[in-house]
Amino acid sequence: MGYSSRYHVASLAAVFIALAIGILIGAAFGSDVLDDVGRDLEGSLEDDLDDANAKIASLEDDISQQQRFARAVFPPLAADTLLGQDIALVAFGDRPDSIREDVATALAPTGAEVTQLAVVREPPDVPALAELTGSGSPEGAERERQQAADAVRRAGAGLVEGSAFYDRSQEVLLSSFSGVSEPVDGVVVARNRPDLDGPEQAASEDLETNFIAGLLEPGVPVVGVERSGTDPSSIGFFDSLGLTTVNNVQDVAGQVALVYALRGAQGNFGVGEDADGLLPGLLERPEATGAP
Repeated sequence: MGYSSRYHVASLAAVFIALAIGILIGAAFGSDVLDDVGRDLEGSLEDDLDDANAKIASLEDDISQQQRFARAVFPPLAADTLLGQDIALVAFGDRPDSIREDVATALAPTGAEVTQLAVVREPPDVPALAELTGSGSPEGAERERQQAADAVRRAGAGLVEGSAFYDRSQEVLLSSFSGVSEPVDGVVVARNRPDLDGPEQAASEDLETNFIAGLLEPGVPVVGVERSGTDPSSIGFFDSLGLTTVNNVQDVAGQVALVYALRGAQGNFGVGEDADGLLPGLLERPEATGAP
């Protein structure tokens, strides 16, 4: 016996009714399930956040304790290690106020003093620098560049030695100067250059290279410094010219490294892949004078 059309219609209706009932039941139960899952997930995330905040608080407490320890240890560690020494701070470009404060903090317990701050003009006045050599007006750009390089190198050495030539060169070479032009026992170099390109950038790099070469000639420690996170970094540039470097001079560890670099430690100190280590091997302290 065949199925009637009425039977087919009834069957299809039953299927649709069943689907509708299933959707309603699923929606009702599914909403409860989703609500439960949401509450469980929210609770789990809140627990994770609480754990993370507790770990952060613990780490911050550890860091605070380490910083207090470092600040307490630094003065006796550095006390009188540079007793009576005069230090020059040289900056290329702009006045390095933050670096100056860092250096002053580092030297405070050592017995040393920053006796001069020299800010080297950038871009340089190459023709005026060339005339400092006393060889008359140079003929040709290459000759002018060479005479300027000679003058800058001589001025760098003169800063360390306290020469009359350095005194004469200051008006042309420097954008600002404070302190006294007398011999120094060490030099700290910072780089705070303006945005330059083309011939001005090349002239400034020649100036820096030759001035640092002059600073190194007398044989006193010359240390290139910057704060961690400085972008672009000048540590690679300083290292290429043979300077000992410190890339975290705002930190107590960087200030310890600076003090011992000014005592003769050599290398690249600070944080990051380019540093040889956080600190130099701490040199022996000078013997106390007048001890029995």
